[in-house]
Amino acid sequence: MKTSWRSASLVASAAAVLALTTACGQENGNAASTGAQNVGATAAAGGYGTSTTAGAGNGYGADSKDEAAAKPEAAGKLAVAENAKVGKVLTDGAGFTLYRFDKDTAEPPKSSCDGDCAKAWPPVPAEGAEAAVGVDKALLGEVTRTDGTKQLTVGGWPMYRYAKDTKAGDANGQDVGGTWFASAPDGKKATLASLPGLSVRKDPKLGDIIVDKNGMTVYRFAKDQAWPVSKSACTGACLEKWPAVAPVSEDDTKGIKKKGLMPFTRPDGVKQMSVNCWPIYTFSGDSAPGDTNGQGVGGTWYAVSPDGKTVGAAK
Repeated sequence: MKTSWRSASLVASAAAVLALTTACGQENGNAASTGAQNVGATAAAGGYGTSTTAGAGNGYGADSKDEAAAKPEAAGKLAVAENAKVGKVLTDGAGFTLYRFDKDTAEPPKSSCDGDCAKAWPPVPAEGAEAAVGVDKALLGEVTRTDGTKQLTVGGWPMYRYAKDTKAGDANGQDVGGTWFASAPDGKKATLASLPGLSVRKDPKLGDIIVDKNGMTVYRFAKDQAWPVSKSACTGACLEKWPAVAPVSEDDTKGIKKKGLMPFTRPDGVKQMSVNCWPIYTFSGDSAPGDTNGQGVGGTWYAVSPDGKTVGAAK
């Protein structure tokens, strides 16, 4: 299925901690994939995503007048998707993110996006929209736009797509102009749920990797030591670039192997967390949840699997 305002094809989207001398030194083997993903917001000035950069077209995100004027597609069967940077978001039947506009109102429902704004942010037609698992059918409604067409509402908020989202899973409209946000399943702004101190996230390229309470990717340093005692080789300027993960209670973890899951004291007196006795860090070069910019840096820094092994490192 293709549309004239989307240039790409749609794609569907044990129990107790063991003694240090027996828990450490278990690292052998690696996961099989490598890479990084960066799906972020496209920052733009103005309430409608106005941009003065080259290729901005009409200034609202649409590439051309003809493309922008195309009739919007029906939403089809709505769904709930997990976005690494935004959280649980509402999508149309093809996996495209749906958005809401702060200048609209939900009580009563009213759209404030017309003209060029509606070219960059095509309104989602109410006709043909169906609720799916995770979406309350009672929250679905419609609002009559100034041109007489019926627009889908969720929780009273009018729903839109974004012209610069070219494939399922894109969320380039998030926080554009500080007024556009991906919609949660209930029509509210999508946000990352509160995470445990350490948990597991499925990265599309790296597979299952550990993230901290803020959803930031956790890394291991090949020059560190896990056995017979945990020892960090990252000090000084290195530690500024790769901040040590603070101790986390075992009860505040989810999906992490318990063996060797413990804090240790660094030579500078700071306590640092370890997984399978390996010291763990975040990366200052990751700016948002879902970033994996530290993967493979210097051939010594790698994301960490739930059992504490490195992900994507050469065997």
